[in-house]
Amino acid sequence: MTVPRLPQPGETVLGGQLGRYPGGKGANQSVAAARLGGHVSMVGRVGNDSFGAELIENLDVNHVDSSGVERDPAAPTGAALIYVEAGGQNMIAVAPGANAMVGPGDAQRAVSRLGAGDLLVLQLEIPLTVIEQAVLAARRAGAFILLNAAPAQQLEPGLLSQLDALVVNEREAKALVVYAREAKAPVDDADPSTTATALRTMGPKLVIVTLGASGSLFCDESGVHRVEPFDVKSIDSTGAGDAFMGALTVGLAAALPSAAAIRFANAAGAAATISVGAQAALPRLDDLRRLFGFHVPSLEA
Repeated sequence: MTVPRLPQPGETVLGGQLGRYPGGKGANQSVAAARLGGHVSMVGRVGNDSFGAELIENLDVNHVDSSGVERDPAAPTGAALIYVEAGGQNMIAVAPGANAMVGPGDAQRAVSRLGAGDLLVLQLEIPLTVIEQAVLAARRAGAFILLNAAPAQQLEPGLLSQLDALVVNEREAKALVVYAREAKAPVDDADPSTTATALRTMGPKLVIVTLGASGSLFCDESGVHRVEPFDVKSIDSTGAGDAFMGALTVGLAAALPSAAAIRFANAAGAAATISVGAQAALPRLDDLRRLFGFHVPSLEA
């Protein structure tokens, strides 16, 4: 729902038009990667209801292999309730539904076809135990592992140490460091560069912090590096982080250097904010060429 401004606790705000769009972090990121040329298989759960059928059909239309998406006989399809104010900022609450029922069998399906050169992308909208199982199995298979740690929650050092890349926004980055303070990780809450450095000491080889309209930064073995944003007039930031993740995955799969892959991801994230909705706003390569003159020869060949 569009609103003139985000409501305060106990306040009612009269909104504008109510829209219903395909969503879910995993599905959004799958569609984002597929639209940018990636070969994507999705693993997850939806309910045995009309919403679930619509989401699976939408994956198929967007050329995502949905054979790994199970229809749960008992739980409803997950849903997110989103308020979007003028300027694009949003407020989101999620009812996990069938996402909370993802189990060990789903994790096994997620990694069964993985090998060296493949990428496993995960988010925190499914049970953490399943994520841990999938990460360990993917590591044994020699796959590259990316975790989008959203929504933020406490993560064990053993999990973080298995990651090739950790992707978070500023709020999530600070939350992860606060959760890990028992490990005495240094942190300046106001400085995303310091936060990224602190997160990298916990094990991930590459830590990326998205900064919204300010672009992003990453920390690797050579230090912290800033990646500049693309200037757009944002109307809805819903799905921008998922567009970023999808593009980042495609860029890394194409063997782009980290800085180039993240710049590609910045472009996709910016492009996703100029339209309303999550998956409906996810860009294609043609959109990035039209908006920014952005070319990635290795992806366009």
